[in-house]
Amino acid sequence: MAEHLLAIDDVKEDFNDILKWAIEFKRMWKSADEIATNFHPLADLAIGSIYEKPSTRTRVSFEVGINRLGGYPLTLLKNDIQLGKSETVADTANVLSRFLGAITYRCFAHSDVAELAANSSVPVINALSDKHHPCQAAADLMTIIEQFPDNDGLKVAYIGDGNNVLHDLMLACAMLGIKIHYACPKGYEPSSDIIERAEEHARENGSQVIGTNEPLEAVANADVIYTDVFVSMGEEGLKDKINDFEGFQVNSELVDNASNDWKFMHCLPAHRGDEVTDDIMDHQNSIVFDQAENRMWAQMSLLSYLVDYPAWSAMGEMMGIGF
Repeated sequence: MAEHLLAIDDVKEDFNDILKWAIEFKRMWKSADEIATNFHPLADLAIGSIYEKPSTRTRVSFEVGINRLGGYPLTLLKNDIQLGKSETVADTANVLSRFLGAITYRCFAHSDVAELAANSSVPVINALSDKHHPCQAAADLMTIIEQFPDNDGLKVAYIGDGNNVLHDLMLACAMLGIKIHYACPKGYEPSSDIIERAEEHARENGSQVIGTNEPLEAVANADVIYTDVFVSMGEEGLKDKINDFEGFQVNSELVDNASNDWKFMHCLPAHRGDEVTDDIMDHQNSIVFDQAENRMWAQMSLLSYLVDYPAWSAMGEMMGIGF
């Protein structure tokens, strides 16, 4: 099993079980099953969450999820600690490891979360970096499987920027044998090394990773249509960037090319009127808020898996998942 979660394929060997655990645990918790409500693998542990960027879904989902698993969530904002200012990332990792049961880190540079993990004696979870967003991908695939339990032949279309969200979405789909067809404007394609990794996973699992610069091509007969903001947090100074995404808006004209039972996904926050229109965001086929909720359930499974693997595995057996 993995020691840390920096990219979603760090847990590729157990990814399917992590998602099944999250889905079944969610069902049990909502039905007030005592097995789920009394499952506390983080008891007596403080879990530290470091935030260099503001957060809504990530912060709330981790704090509530950690609490439900019996742990104590300790939120550390960028101005609360000396990380990267008067103390190195490595020294911070060594110190925090003495107090915490695990660390989540929402940062700018992926190299920082990698350095934190390299110097931490407790599990580190990448809660978002400029290159990867594994917690989002776990929630995304959990949501897709809930909607399409038989994912044989399933096609996911991603329209927009070739960013961290797409990187881990590609990897996650490929690991589960789900076809992903992405469309990005020229110059905004995903990183070549991530494409190579995703294609390797796809070959191993009988799926495809296909790139294009044409949204209509990507969306054709797609079961799931996914987009993200065109201008991400920290890019607000790139005022002209949005002009490069003309024709990439997810709207009724575009989704008319998808399958009859298409679902719409967005990692949020959405810039309505830019990457997606109101009628698609609010459509009966939109599952964006289920997707947002699943951040918590997927992260609870990941935390249990990384911090207390025996308890996570035993819970899976108890739920009848049959690892």
